[in-house]
Amino acid sequence: MTSNPPEGQAAAASGVRTLAGRRVLVTGGAGFVGCNLVRRLLREGAQVTVLDDLFTGRRENLPESGFEFVHGSVCDPPVVERLVGLSEVVIHAAARNIVVSTRNPREDYETNIGGTLNVLLAARAAGGRRIVYTSSTSVYGNPRYMPVNEDDHLSLLTPYAVSKLAGENYCMAFYESYGLTTAAVRYSNIFGPGQDPANPYCGVVAKFAEALFAGKPPVIHGDGNQTRDFTFIDDAVEATLLAATSERAIGEVFNVGTGVETRVNQLVELLIRTIGVDVVPVHNDRRDVDNIRRRVVSIEKARRALRWVPEVTLEEGLRRTVEWQRGVLARRAGG
Repeated sequence: MTSNPPEGQAAAASGVRTLAGRRVLVTGGAGFVGCNLVRRLLREGAQVTVLDDLFTGRRENLPESGFEFVHGSVCDPPVVERLVGLSEVVIHAAARNIVVSTRNPREDYETNIGGTLNVLLAARAAGGRRIVYTSSTSVYGNPRYMPVNEDDHLSLLTPYAVSKLAGENYCMAFYESYGLTTAAVRYSNIFGPGQDPANPYCGVVAKFAEALFAGKPPVIHGDGNQTRDFTFIDDAVEATLLAATSERAIGEVFNVGTGVETRVNQLVELLIRTIGVDVVPVHNDRRDVDNIRRRVVSIEKARRALRWVPEVTLEEGLRRTVEWQRGVLARRAGG
């Protein structure tokens, strides 16, 4: 069973306009990002409903009580229509991830594109709904310039990138055509407490940490000089809720990253020091998916429009993640 991530900063310290008492639907709410959004929304005083088919999410990721859980899919129009109709704000985080999408492009299409269309159609029919769509910096592919701005050239190298961009475009089209209040956030390599390494689809930070705790060498795909913009979960949640409450977010797309470029080799070195082990990583062939050589995003648009800046450094984020994962391992060892 996955242990619950820490509560993080108090809601009162945030820049999010109040969501207290508002009815918020989180699709994909049992996943890593989704469950952190749910916890934060509950601290804000929102009335939360979670829709999740538990394909990769887990019910135990969520709090024991305080919200409604619906085991269902965004691919089921009647379920989506009912839940969206009962909500004021929808954070649409349900998706098949990049690994699943590459293995099964049809399932990717049905969930990531079809599911998003179901949410938007339901919101249009209900009227007065606010939609925040969680997208990905995968849409940039191998960028021509860095840091990457939201209006820079897009390069769709995977089915996942195609479907996430399609979801964005549907959101913007429904804003322009029907006046639906939508916004989109492009996440960049989110990590942090609650990202369970037992999940085969989890991010690289959790996988590296799991290997190091076991005294095994972490496996780096390729030479390790590829770069990413690693973003701590609390910062990603804050940006998402700002996109759900700020009038300046409507009809816009925002990068959610740090603006700091980090080599995978550097990431592993930091984790080794943080955990305090003497392990030498090993390298193997490049992955079949997400073979991006460099990535770092500009967050200037979010800073200007949402007054959002990330607060957690990579080092601090890794320390919190390692502390959480060490606690999980201790509890499992204790039975």
